[in-house]
Amino acid sequence: MPGTYDHPGEQSAADPIRLLAVRDTPLSLDEVFAAVGDPAAGGTALFVGTVRDHDGGADVAALGYSAHPSAEAELRRVAEKVAADFPVRAMAAVHRVGELAVGDLAVVVAVSCPHRAEAFAACRRLIDDLKHEVPIWKHQRFSDGTEEWVGAC
Repeated sequence: MPGTYDHPGEQSAADPIRLLAVRDTPLSLDEVFAAVGDPAAGGTALFVGTVRDHDGGADVAALGYSAHPSAEAELRRVAEKVAADFPVRAMAAVHRVGELAVGDLAVVVAVSCPHRAEAFAACRRLIDDLKHEVPIWKHQRFSDGTEEWVGAC
């Protein structure tokens, strides 16, 4: 998809956004961490969202994510806003779609900045904005037979 960078060498030298993707294949911490490596960064923050076995007091039996076709473009917009507000050296975000099992990685985001406080703040903003603004929905099915759709992430 245009504007999606699955390989660090594809972006321009001035673009700190190194990896953005919505995928139906397992996510890799190593890939995301490697994408945000930068010799000028003194701090790197990484957030990993995993599928848990319960939600709201109910046991989760199965879970799936689906995304609107605009999800990657919206992810890019969110990442650009974060990069504009923080001294980001490098940034990456990947989200899984499809059926996932308990313990699977659902989302991985990472940000590197000159200092740790900036890296933590930018990473938190990236995952929070992704959850609120990128059109990805979670379908949870519970062990008691009930199910629910949850808005973005």
